[in-house]
Amino acid sequence: MNFNGSKHVLLGVIPMIILALFISCGTQKPVSVTSPNGRITVTVTTKGGETGAKLSYSVLFDGQAIVTDSPMGVSLKDGLTLSESMKLESTSNVTINETYTMPYGKTAEIRNNCNETFLFLIDSGNRRMEMTVRAYDDGIAFRYVFPQQDALSALDITGEVTSFNFTGDHDYWGLHLNSFTTSYETDYTMATLKNITPDELVALPLLVKVSDTAWTAVTEANLTDYAGMYLTGAAGKSGALTAVLSPHPDSSGVAVHTRAPRTTPWRVLMIADNPGRLVESNILLNLNDPCAIDTSWIKPGKTAWDWWSGQVVKGAGFTGKMDDRTMKHYIDFAAEMGLEYMLVDAGWYGDHADGKEDITTMIPEIDVPGLVKYANGKNVDIILWINWRSTDRQMNEAFPLYQSWGVKGVKVDYMNRDDQEMVNFYHRTVKKAAEHKLVVDFHGAYKPTGFRRTYPNLITREGVMGLEYVKWSDRITPDHDCILPFTRMLAGPMDYTPGGFSNTPKDQFRHQNKEPMTMGTRCHQLALYVIFESPLQMLVDYPENYRGKTGIEFLRRVPVTWDDTKVPEAAVGNYVTIARKHRDEWYMGSICDWTPRELDIPLSFLGGGDYVAEIYADGGDTAVNAESVVTSTVLVSASDTMKVKMGPGGGHAVRFFPAPANSNLPRIK
Repeated sequence: MNFNGSKHVLLGVIPMIILALFISCGTQKPVSVTSPNGRITVTVTTKGGETGAKLSYSVLFDGQAIVTDSPMGVSLKDGLTLSESMKLESTSNVTINETYTMPYGKTAEIRNNCNETFLFLIDSGNRRMEMTVRAYDDGIAFRYVFPQQDALSALDITGEVTSFNFTGDHDYWGLHLNSFTTSYETDYTMATLKNITPDELVALPLLVKVSDTAWTAVTEANLTDYAGMYLTGAAGKSGALTAVLSPHPDSSGVAVHTRAPRTTPWRVLMIADNPGRLVESNILLNLNDPCAIDTSWIKPGKTAWDWWSGQVVKGAGFTGKMDDRTMKHYIDFAAEMGLEYMLVDAGWYGDHADGKEDITTMIPEIDVPGLVKYANGKNVDIILWINWRSTDRQMNEAFPLYQSWGVKGVKVDYMNRDDQEMVNFYHRTVKKAAEHKLVVDFHGAYKPTGFRRTYPNLITREGVMGLEYVKWSDRITPDHDCILPFTRMLAGPMDYTPGGFSNTPKDQFRHQNKEPMTMGTRCHQLALYVIFESPLQMLVDYPENYRGKTGIEFLRRVPVTWDDTKVPEAAVGNYVTIARKHRDEWYMGSICDWTPRELDIPLSFLGGGDYVAEIYADGGDTAVNAESVVTSTVLVSASDTMKVKMGPGGGHAVRFFPAPANSNLPRIK
């Protein structure tokens, strides 16, 4: 039995953790850490620069400054700031080089390779703080550590002085929010950094274009028993951003109540020479603890879903609603499509908005154990929607009950916060769910921070303005879709819920609750299953809107977990192509904004030999008929280039599989 899915490499069996160790005492010289490939260097100093006698850091990438003289440290309730007058006592260096696996992800194996330095610091009051700084080939990270000590035991953290002083008024893509109580569901802003003023609140990840050859994303990793981090502008300094912590709900002015010993989350700068390399990164997983549970029961997959389409059951001879008959109709479709799950959404136990409802009692129209038995007979499993407040109150009773019913997962909703209390609720829920072999999908959620490495049953989460918004707004546009891979998705799997098959040009779209439409082409929706990473992918539409439609075979075959991920072409907000490998097949998805695009995509990611390419391309008339799809099948190889032509709001989806011997298919032109 494999309890963590990890494989460490050093002399065959032992993790290569400590390759070099030294202690440097009594020096106040800057401390530098360089990535294994030598391209990234982070330097920490306790004096000098415009920050004066304070902790600060700078980062270089290929000789370019990413951030400079950026303050570091933590502020406490009594007015103390652990940043000023800090003396560096010693340092120690470590190299980490290991590989591990997960039940799902963007790569089959994940390499954790970095150089790490520990800084041991003390201030004039004999208060000790340590820092851990890492340099990876794809970014840097640091965190604060408070060891056990008499001079500093209680830690009431009001905030951080952690800052990101960029070198100019660079372009950025960010999620501006009105408050800390948020579901992360709004439009992204593309502007220059001077527009992030001290009265703005911006969520993570934040994408910044430093230059044509230097891109970075600010985010955090391993958010545990702490408050979520945001960014705001620094007064009087254009391009400088400062960390802000989500306030504790007790209104004490404190963000984090804790005691030493204590370690904070990692503050992360993902760094690459183009935005596609950021999409390929696994740095956030590497900054989390190894897997803590048996993963053999965790099953990624696709699911049918009754809520998005309005529980439509055309041609079934009855009106759909929250009852067994409707749920069985969707289960039948899941079985027909070979889907792993059916998600029974809000309403199966009562008023979804009432957090006082009993999530162990079904309404008379629903028999969950009966639905599980019916679904299991068709090789389909059941996931249940639940309100977080009821979950917080009843999980110790409800989760073992769900396990006894045969339920395989829960979708927990409406949290809309990431303060310390709520972060602890997430962790408590995931751990209790793991005890009862339940996968977890969080909606109304904050962004991921890599905790799924430790508890992979946290299979996906929302934290994004996804396709549900077409039911009541016109905000889910192809432009929005072209931003998400480089912003929200950098943090981890994203339950955007793609797959609407009533596709329209911009001027034909209208929002409606039942049988919703989507903006852009049918191929745009198909490609999202490759573009957007989620080990639990929805087929959001009602069964009758899929049956007999072009593209359904692609949805039947496209996987949700991958052995490799490559981004051969990307322009943030304009277009993107992502190719992902699953076993011996590759899948490629391309999407664009409202401007028609023609891309030449090299197929060098393919292995040796010939492949059959099953192509789903926009028809020539998608400007007026967005459901128009042209299919073709050709032979290709790694030396070929595929011309991808997309209409307004367009897309392009391809399945590649090894060609049989002596294939008589035409070769790509």
